[in-house]
Amino acid sequence: MPATRELHLNVNLLGGLGEHPGAWRWPGTDPLSFLHVDRYVEAAVVAERGTLDAVFLADSPGIVQDIHTLPPYNGLEPTLVLTAIARATERIGLIGTASTSYNEPYNVARRFMTLDLISHGRVAWNAVTTYNSASARNFGGTEPTREQRYSRGNEFVDVVRALWTSWQPGALIADEVTGQFADPDRIRPIEHVGEHFTVRGALTLPPSEQGYPVIYQAGGGVEGRDLAGRTADAVFSAAVDEQDARTNAAAIRRAALGYGRAPDSIIILPGLRTSVASTEREAVQRREALRDLADQTGVLKGLATKLRVDAGALHLDHPVPPQLLTEVHGPAGPGEDTLLRQARQGSTVRELLRAFGPGHLVAVGTPEHVADTIERWFSSGAADGFNLMPDTLHDGLPDFVDHVIPILRRRGLFRTGYRGTTLREHYGLPVPVPARPVALAG
Repeated sequence: MPATRELHLNVNLLGGLGEHPGAWRWPGTDPLSFLHVDRYVEAAVVAERGTLDAVFLADSPGIVQDIHTLPPYNGLEPTLVLTAIARATERIGLIGTASTSYNEPYNVARRFMTLDLISHGRVAWNAVTTYNSASARNFGGTEPTREQRYSRGNEFVDVVRALWTSWQPGALIADEVTGQFADPDRIRPIEHVGEHFTVRGALTLPPSEQGYPVIYQAGGGVEGRDLAGRTADAVFSAAVDEQDARTNAAAIRRAALGYGRAPDSIIILPGLRTSVASTEREAVQRREALRDLADQTGVLKGLATKLRVDAGALHLDHPVPPQLLTEVHGPAGPGEDTLLRQARQGSTVRELLRAFGPGHLVAVGTPEHVADTIERWFSSGAADGFNLMPDTLHDGLPDFVDHVIPILRRRGLFRTGYRGTTLREHYGLPVPVPARPVALAG
């Protein structure tokens, strides 16, 4: 890691549209963006212009949205989209999600190493332990327990990483004079036999310029923090309260220390939903206009689910009925304790929707206000940066790149250019040993 902390920013390309449920109806937006790879590529080019660390693609192997009113964010397979982006960009990182619950390690290892070689070392794998019933029904119908998901997830990551390092340094020779192409003694089967997988190996591919892909983890709770502390280089976390974010970051770093890792070796990046305009009033009006385009039934249902109250009792310009909130007990999910506290303090439903996205912080206002939010969380140690989630990619992402990034640069918080070519270089992560990279032409 660098001697001084560096701010890191990714952008989440949700469905090629943006984070807001009204984004697909926003003027100038292609409502079929989730099907059109060019929309993803266009957004990635804008992000690279802003020298963002990476683009991020979420995924779940099933239809998890209510497609009566919302397009799927996960229609196209992530590594295929990222391959198109890789060919249209030069430096920006490429983060793709693949489930450890509904994949096999060998296929994931091969797909992501292929992409890492195509992009010359710009790839990360976001390892998620999928838990929605829509996906489970596509793979036998039996949804694993949380314990089963994380047991499989831990072993899955171990197998993938073993496959990525199955080619030892010096294995690839390609000597035209001697006629030796590779040293078989340095390409070793991993011979893995575990509770969930039996995999002989080796992988079909050598290391990339960065050794092998960066490993992300996006789960929450005790098991998720433990998996992150043991295996992750970076974490896509969920937080809406600064103190909660610091507490979560500290827990992940303690988990890393418990596995003999340097606590500061993990980059922690919460989600940040943004709406940017020249004045606060314009930003709020933009958010309200997007809200008017979204299906309010679905929006209110999402808030009600987090508050664990009846959606029928919620009205936009009234507080949540206090008697409902007194009945809410039990452990809260990411950000839910803060949301519940604000509701109990009398915030209206509209104010709650404006301030709290589903599990992620929301910054609505001028470029200076959004930059202030980023700087405050970064300086306090609540985050090492953010996974940006602009309200729309069509104009919300360019507004962030053109107006917020210059402020962060003037404050000395963000890079003015890429210092390297690989994602590990962007993040200040070392090349893993023994997977010394092979420089490839082309």
